[in-house]
Amino acid sequence: MEKQDIARYLTPCKLGRPVLTGSGEPGAFDEKAVDCPFVFWHGGTYYMMYVGFNGIGYQTALATSENLLDWLHLGTILKRGDGNGWDSKNTAGCWILRENDLNGLPKLKKWKNRYWLIYHTYPEDGYEEGAGRFGLAWTEDESLLTWNRLPKPILTPEEGAEWERGGLYKECLLEHEGKFYLFYNAKNIPDGGRPWIEQTGLAVSSNLTDWERHAGNPVLQVSPDRWDSRFVSDPCVLRDGDRWVMYFFGYDGKHAQEGIALSDNLTEWSKYREPILTSGQEGGIDSIHAHKPSVVRHNGILYHFYCACRPHREGDPTINWGSEFRSISVAVSEPVEDKLL
Repeated sequence: MEKQDIARYLTPCKLGRPVLTGSGEPGAFDEKAVDCPFVFWHGGTYYMMYVGFNGIGYQTALATSENLLDWLHLGTILKRGDGNGWDSKNTAGCWILRENDLNGLPKLKKWKNRYWLIYHTYPEDGYEEGAGRFGLAWTEDESLLTWNRLPKPILTPEEGAEWERGGLYKECLLEHEGKFYLFYNAKNIPDGGRPWIEQTGLAVSSNLTDWERHAGNPVLQVSPDRWDSRFVSDPCVLRDGDRWVMYFFGYDGKHAQEGIALSDNLTEWSKYREPILTSGQEGGIDSIHAHKPSVVRHNGILYHFYCACRPHREGDPTINWGSEFRSISVAVSEPVEDKLL
């Protein structure tokens, strides 16, 4: 794959600052960090679903924006202490079923007159403590503030192959030709003191609750001795005409950076060899990591939202695990701030 094949998907202009940070307020759901942006259109405006971490667990919130750069926290929608026991300690919402055309509005779409949200959860308090599994929630509430969780997980690592038995991570849910596709990353259980490997798999369903894993999993695999040698994670799959585009992040043990893969059929993927959004220079908002993509097109411009990490410094509103400042930022296909003046 040549660079000209992916030129229309690139976002070389980084905003260079956060569009959303944690509150830093003691006891707040986002006291330590915000993470995992998911941007969509609903009710005449843009929303971002995102995850907050408070040092104990993960909860999920919504923010709104009129211009995709200035975001206002709306409310927490998946809270600790709610749920069904297995999902009551951590609830990280990652995707709501929506239109997946890269060139159209990312509007939410209903199935059986309901909106559907998929999330992952960890069984213990702390930072990704225990093997993650997937849950499903639905709502008929047009404000999107009240959700009903299904009583049991829809996908667990124990039922999977060896590459995913260490736990399941960030989800991407789409519907195509009457079938549901669930892309997700997962980790193995390492042995011999070696670090775990995260790769991306696919499951398919006709009803959102009963899923069959793709026989060719993982559909996106790590590349030994390269920038994505340990992780190929957090898929964001969009349709561009007859082509499917997967944004993802790769990790080599030092930096997480964004990559891209293309497919004609949703099951066979070709990765571009180099990262398309790299970690930044020292002092930059993303000098450690630039990862976890959510991509939309607005007024002809691509907005590539991602989680940005750099070392914590005095004056930051939050300090996360590992003494980092973790926020949400955006890169765009052409400069946008001057258009808002």
